[in-house]
Amino acid sequence: QVQLVESGGGLVQPGGSLRVSCAASGFSFSNYAMTWYRQAPGKERELVARISSGGIPNYADSVKGRFFISRDNAKSTLYLQMNNLKPEDTAVYYCRWSNYDYWGQGTQVTVSS
Repeated sequence: QVQLVESGGGLVQPGGSLRVSCAASGFSFSNYAMTWYRQAPGKERELVARISSGGIPNYADSVKGRFFISRDNAKSTLYLQMNNLKPEDTAVYYCRWSNYDYWGQGTQVTVSS
């Protein structure tokens, strides 16, 4: 069955960097777009970044120039490199298989001094 397992979250100071990962299994990873979402307390889940099967990225305006999505098809793993983190980036980060209703369990990212 489809499994998405995020990892790499944690506590980081403002201005710091963090990379979160999503290990995928149960489908042909290289053939599909993948997306990162996040959900902050009291807010709706929002799209952060998307990468096509061919590796073309797209970003939400709020993270453009700071976050970078990538994928390793040989490892069936999705990444999100987050730089210059801000307190408003604090959220649970989820990966999603394309636009299907399959999500990981999420990984908490907290940006605080």
